[in-house]
Amino acid sequence: MLTQACAQESQTCPPVEGVALQILGSGGPIADDARASSAYLVWVDGKARVLIDAGGGSFLRFGEAQAEFSDLDFIGLSHFHADHSADFPALLKSGNFANRKRPLTVAGPSGNKRFPGLGKYLTSILDANDGAYAYLSGYLDGSGGLAKLNSIEVDENWPRSENLLHGEIDEIAVYAMHVPHGIVPALGFRVDVRGKSIIFSSDQNGSDDDFATFAEDATVLVMHMPIPEGAGDGARQLHAVPSKIGEVAAAADAESLVLSHFMARSLRELNENVLLVSDSFDGELFVAEDLLCRAVN
Repeated sequence: MLTQACAQESQTCPPVEGVALQILGSGGPIADDARASSAYLVWVDGKARVLIDAGGGSFLRFGEAQAEFSDLDFIGLSHFHADHSADFPALLKSGNFANRKRPLTVAGPSGNKRFPGLGKYLTSILDANDGAYAYLSGYLDGSGGLAKLNSIEVDENWPRSENLLHGEIDEIAVYAMHVPHGIVPALGFRVDVRGKSIIFSSDQNGSDDDFATFAEDATVLVMHMPIPEGAGDGARQLHAVPSKIGEVAAAADAESLVLSHFMARSLRELNENVLLVSDSFDGELFVAEDLLCRAVN
């Protein structure tokens, strides 16, 4: 069942009580889709507790959603393409004014020859001597009145059953696994809260069957659909085509599927692509818009 949700729903969301998912950015890497790049919030009892990705434009959307940096318990950066991480430094600068004292857990992937791991990425922007934003270096050690970032670099051998929050937050657990995104190290995330599971596929081509196990029985599964069914081999190495998205969601037995991370080329054939997804997946299906926010029931 397809529900064409609209951003106006955000005016009544998040609920004062309960869990909600909000899409801050539903677009891709090109400034031609009138959407911010990838970013998502998980709300609990009216507070933004988990942020997944911080692509371009998400800094603005974070403010429009009336989220508070001081409420965050976890930030997950799925990978270091700009459309998933470019606004992270801007968010940290905003957090400088939040009077936050407690540490903040940030997780991201290990690197390779072409892309940095989380540790190298944070050093490149925050190192007191050589960082691009050295004036925010206090985030590395908690000095200067800034909240210390507790960074977790997830390598390919990281146990998928290990809670990235290490039980520090009683009602929220976050898990991660590497997902296939061409040559780019990338993570998918699972957020379990109050018996609900929200899964973020990140950018991936859908070729790893273990992801369906990782996402098993998802209350909500967020999957990215930036390419149409007829995309070439190069694009398919990076992203799943619509029919594959439907297969993965069905294999995970997800209750609800949110399609996101669109590009103009997938939006041009949106209805056809959604039908291809629904050929395999017969659960509730939503097409994301920026600031769409809905309760997770």
